[in-house]
Amino acid sequence: MPFDVLAPLGSRLRLTFLGQPTGVPAWETALEDGDDAGFFAPDSAVWAVHGRMATIPGGIRALLTQTLHPGVLAGVVEHSDYRRDPLARLAGTIRWIFTVTYGDMAAARRACAWVRGRHRPVEGEYVSARGAYEHYSANDPVLAAWVHLAFTDAFLRTYEAFVGPVPGGADRYVAEWAVAGELMGVADPPRSDAALRARLEAYDADGQLGGGPRVEEVVAFLRRPPLDPMLRPGYAILFNAVLESMPARHLALLGLQRPHLGPVPLPVRAAAKATLAVVGRALDPMLPAEAAARRRLARLGAL
Repeated sequence: MPFDVLAPLGSRLRLTFLGQPTGVPAWETALEDGDDAGFFAPDSAVWAVHGRMATIPGGIRALLTQTLHPGVLAGVVEHSDYRRDPLARLAGTIRWIFTVTYGDMAAARRACAWVRGRHRPVEGEYVSARGAYEHYSANDPVLAAWVHLAFTDAFLRTYEAFVGPVPGGADRYVAEWAVAGELMGVADPPRSDAALRARLEAYDADGQLGGGPRVEEVVAFLRRPPLDPMLRPGYAILFNAVLESMPARHLALLGLQRPHLGPVPLPVRAAAKATLAVVGRALDPMLPAEAAARRRLARLGAL
């Protein structure tokens, strides 16, 4: 595909993900600074998973899964501008992920401290899935754990679905990314794929997850966010492919179904892989955050 066709797509993708159509944000360039190799090495499962385009559907799946906890959902609905300025929230999340993944330890800790500081005033009351009024705080260990579990599961499963087996295995990714959970105040995050699955199921078995009108409202927004018209067809393909990858129980709570035509499932995974391949060609071959981290590692003699 000629570059002159992909260039407009690349600029719209950068504007969506990073808040600017050209150039590299200063925070990404700053990942070259620092005095240590960071929490994750270039041959880590974290670098492998977070360095691929599967993080895009991973983000969609993480948001859908996080929505299932009424306490987490209340914090998003009542304390964020996700409807008015969803791209700012997306850019902030991407900055946190890449800083923890590719930055030195001090940068990773600062990024997590900044997010936890932003979460400090996020509190209120919500109606639990059992119908009781509960107090919530975004930094509450139970809610922070659900966010971490949803993130870890989403990025792991979408990598497996759209790329293949994780280098070193799923257990390696879960164990490595547990560091991010600890930095965000999660007590004893899971360190194996089996433990991750068990922890996710325990929230549901304990009656902590639920659907309802508020969930449906957020799901409707996630299905059709206010994206640039050029990005909407590809997003629709990825959204449907994410549904195909999710557990039936979570889909039922979300009021969603896997894509189908009558009784026949639609083959959306191949279309999603093709979409991600085009996105990858429209963007830089190596993430600027990873390139900056590699320059730091070379300077430190750690490559």
